[in-house]
Amino acid sequence: MPPLTMHRSAAKFLLLIVAAAWSFLPVSHALQLQRDDASGANCLPQERDALLALKKNITSNPYGTLESWQRGLNGDCCLWMGVTCSNQTGHVLELDLSNEFLTGHISPSLLSLKHLEHLDFSYNDFLSGHDGRFPEFLCSLKNLRYLGLSELSFASIMPAQLGNLSMLEYLDLTDAIFLPSEVSPQFGNLSNLRHLSLVSNNLYSTGISWLIRLHRLEYLDLVSTNLYTIDNWPHVVNMIPSLKSLYLSNCSLSRADQSLTHINLTNLEVLDLSINYLGHPIASSWFWNVTSIQILLLSGTYLYGPFPDAVGRMTSLSYLGFRKNGNSATMAIDLKNLCELRILLLDGSLSSGNITEFIQKLPRCSSSKLGELSLNDNNMTGILPQHMMEHITNLSSLSLSNNSISGSIWLGLQNFTRLEVLFLNFNRLSGHIPLLPRGLERLDVSMNFFSGHLQLELGAPNIAVLILSYNKISGPVPETLCELQYINFLDLSNNSFTGELPACSPMPNLHSLLLSNNKFSGKFPSWIQSLSNLSLLDLSWNKFCGTLPMWIGDLVKLQFLDVSHNMFYGDIPVKITNLRQLQILNLSVNNISGSIPLSLSNIMAMTKTHQPRPDRESNVSWTDIDIMSAVTKHQQLKYAMQSIVYMVGIDLSLNHLTGGIPDEITSLDGLRYLNLSRNCLRGNIPENIGFMELVESVDISWNSLSGEIPPTLSDLTFLSTLDLSYNNLSGRIPFGHQLETVYNSNPSMYDGNDNLCGPPLQRNCSGNSDPKHVDEEADVKISEPMFFYFGLLSGFVVGLWVVFCALLLKKSCRIACFRRF
Repeated sequence: MPPLTMHRSAAKFLLLIVAAAWSFLPVSHALQLQRDDASGANCLPQERDALLALKKNITSNPYGTLESWQRGLNGDCCLWMGVTCSNQTGHVLELDLSNEFLTGHISPSLLSLKHLEHLDFSYNDFLSGHDGRFPEFLCSLKNLRYLGLSELSFASIMPAQLGNLSMLEYLDLTDAIFLPSEVSPQFGNLSNLRHLSLVSNNLYSTGISWLIRLHRLEYLDLVSTNLYTIDNWPHVVNMIPSLKSLYLSNCSLSRADQSLTHINLTNLEVLDLSINYLGHPIASSWFWNVTSIQILLLSGTYLYGPFPDAVGRMTSLSYLGFRKNGNSATMAIDLKNLCELRILLLDGSLSSGNITEFIQKLPRCSSSKLGELSLNDNNMTGILPQHMMEHITNLSSLSLSNNSISGSIWLGLQNFTRLEVLFLNFNRLSGHIPLLPRGLERLDVSMNFFSGHLQLELGAPNIAVLILSYNKISGPVPETLCELQYINFLDLSNNSFTGELPACSPMPNLHSLLLSNNKFSGKFPSWIQSLSNLSLLDLSWNKFCGTLPMWIGDLVKLQFLDVSHNMFYGDIPVKITNLRQLQILNLSVNNISGSIPLSLSNIMAMTKTHQPRPDRESNVSWTDIDIMSAVTKHQQLKYAMQSIVYMVGIDLSLNHLTGGIPDEITSLDGLRYLNLSRNCLRGNIPENIGFMELVESVDISWNSLSGEIPPTLSDLTFLSTLDLSYNNLSGRIPFGHQLETVYNSNPSMYDGNDNLCGPPLQRNCSGNSDPKHVDEEADVKISEPMFFYFGLLSGFVVGLWVVFCALLLKKSCRIACFRRF
């Protein structure tokens, strides 16, 4: 093609593009105008002022939600956060300020929002006025379709006027706090209601027949509403065929064995009757014939007897929760057709059973969906089947704790590729621990009879919780255990591990390391220095030796430290007082010498102002195993995680400590126990020991302490065990009712102190053991010289009066006396 022709063609092509673009401009302009007309309606001034009046009553706005609420350039309230307007009219339709943690008062100015359809103030700290009553003016917003006031507090009863909101479709008062009040039958006027949640602990109802008028109701939550007097509740809810979810947990229901001639609840998917003492045979319950149920929650209902055959026909069932029902039920039915079953929880409910037979009754569908199976505390026996992966390969959680299951773990365990949680603790399992599934995150096989060496390769690189305690596992710890970068709780205690610990690489997530009651040897493991998140360290009852490292004070998150019953020697590192969060310090039964550090007041967790609290998000709060011990109250007490979080104590007993007991130890007024016995401590007992107000057990026996017992010791009102025996204490024993009570339980608490006297000992102070007699003796000693001087003075006065009278009455005496002078 010639160049000229090419240029002309290009020019024509560009001309066509420009023409097309020019012709499109009017259309695009029209579309833009249409969009502007649709979205450009500004809010009405009256409604804007109403919102600003609401803002004025807000005293706290932590998330800055209301910062956009202002006049000026941003005066269009339809653009404000939490506000939605109609595109056509500009009226405010929605006001959603939920989860903003606002505090203040709900202003009556909201009555100006006459077209408001959606109002949600949930999870704030709103009040209707300075008296804190429910804002009843909200019941006048006739166009409301959605009202959410969850977790708000009101100093009034639940208003019956809520039944006036006839357009309402969604009413959520979950955990809203009212004064004790009855659910008003006027709620039956909410004929458009689809969702009703009245979860509360202060509500009751004497009749629920008004629910029948809610023909469109799909979700009903009356959890914790007292329905004790209502016996016909199944007949009432059966008259609401639209119902999909029914929550009646903790409603004081007395029975669920009513007979329903016809089931209308064909849409019911969720039924929660948990925490109601029903106490009748399982098979007599009416709900087994509702085949549409997907989630059935019956924990804490104490239903008993065999499950009915109807359960096997509930093919829609995906979740069955039947926990804590007194071990009085039996499961003999076949569940093989429940192909939708995902979660089966039967903890503490079955009276007995064979684990092999139970596994065989589980769903046997081509693609089983069962993901969680929990059979804890069910007195189950039998041998763990070796071929159970055929029809439950999708399990993500398996819990068989606290039964009597024997045998070994199946060799094909690693084929459970989706298994994340495996709890087999408190059983009679034996053999070796096999290769674990690669995706496993939690394993607890404690309190069994596993033996042999650990495999060099565990097979679970992402495991976070590994508990192997209370078994018979022997040999060295494999180095591959140190490669677990996601581990946060490692418990190898109470086994027969030997040798030195391998030099582990940093484990950034490890917060609990328990190695007690083994045969570990060597020096204090140096790699522990890298565990910056460590909060619990237990090396007790091993053969560790050497000195305690100075860097132990760098583990600033440490809360529990137990290195007792080893062969450590040398001084207590001074930097140990840098552990401000330390609650338990146990260095007992070692060869530690030197003095007790002076800066004990730095350990703030041992004071009342920093009392320990359990961590709700702790990864180990679920374990019931004894993880630590302490010698207190003259016995070795063991503590599980649930109880140890409340313990605060120091145990330095059975060492070679010298010097005195530092006075600063009395500033630890949060201590529960103190054991310094069997050392070489000298000096006096600190005078301010009475400041340790919460202490329950004090043992400073078998030392060389001298001086008197401080009187403040009698101020320890929580004291239940005291041992001061075999020291060089002297003087009178302080008197106190608490000390007298403690002495009655341990009469040897003052033994070996020959210079102590006074009650309760039979050793007199100054010849008399009774304080009253001693006071009388003192009074006698004081009165004897006073009596002598009083007699002398009296004799002088009497003699003077005799001479005076003689001179007065006899003239010859007066003349003789005058002549003498």
